[in-house]
Amino acid sequence: MKNVTAIGEILYDVYPDKKRLGGAPFNFIYHIWKIIGKAGFISSVGDDANGNEMLSHLNSIGFNTKFVSIDNEHPTGTVKVTMREDKTPQFTISSECSYDYIMLNSSSANLINEETDLLYFGTLSSRNEITRTTIQSLFDNPRLKYFCDLNLRHNFYSKELVELILKTCNVIKLNDAELHKLKSLFDLPQPNNDAVIQLIQSFNIDMVALTLGSGGAELFSKSEFNSFINTSIKVVDTLGAGDAYSAILCLGYLYNMPVSGINKLASEFAEEICMFNGALPINDAIYQKYQRVFK
Repeated sequence: MKNVTAIGEILYDVYPDKKRLGGAPFNFIYHIWKIIGKAGFISSVGDDANGNEMLSHLNSIGFNTKFVSIDNEHPTGTVKVTMREDKTPQFTISSECSYDYIMLNSSSANLINEETDLLYFGTLSSRNEITRTTIQSLFDNPRLKYFCDLNLRHNFYSKELVELILKTCNVIKLNDAELHKLKSLFDLPQPNNDAVIQLIQSFNIDMVALTLGSGGAELFSKSEFNSFINTSIKVVDTLGAGDAYSAILCLGYLYNMPVSGINKLASEFAEEICMFNGALPINDAIYQKYQRVFK
């Protein structure tokens, strides 16, 4: 069995009438855990009501919190979520959170160096120098594959950071708005296909996924391309759809599935996540199909 570890934020997505566990790295690794039964997660929560509530819940469902540290100085992360008319979320992200101060200890370092085949991270948790330095200290490990969800939100990134990520990662997931930003940063050609192909060639990336909302998803490797779209679903909430796609993309990549199979399966899972409120399903029945594929 392949071992996947994610490093980065866990937080509460706070809606006007409720709050839900979230954070792209956590959503991603939660899906991995539910599908293959094993996952590593390195993060930090505050020594506060939200952090205690998170850990209590995760421990009660058997999710491994061994590598989630408790920060006595900074609060647990929160994101205020409001929904636009098209069911896409708008975020207000709290500053100076516990996930901005993630550091490794001997246990989490051993998890990476001895037990991990693929390391997932995003860009939000790299907004602060402490967590950014921690994540980058894990780069250039020849035994690891690297996966980045390129969430280029607000001003929490720089060209230098993005360039380092592109040079490091085997797999990149981004959406059309993020690709538009990359075109400007790196003077890429305007047609999406040409821009992605140039990224793959320039940075020696194994696989790039371009998610297009209601337009489906396109998946590129060095030698293959696939486009998938399904317009028959009823969208309730798109929050977490990209993280769901990333989880299947990661597993499909690790298990050497064909590009067309990965894109179809990842898109279908993302679509299922869009059919209810929140980034994570309440009913585990959604995972059965994917467990059969990867176990």
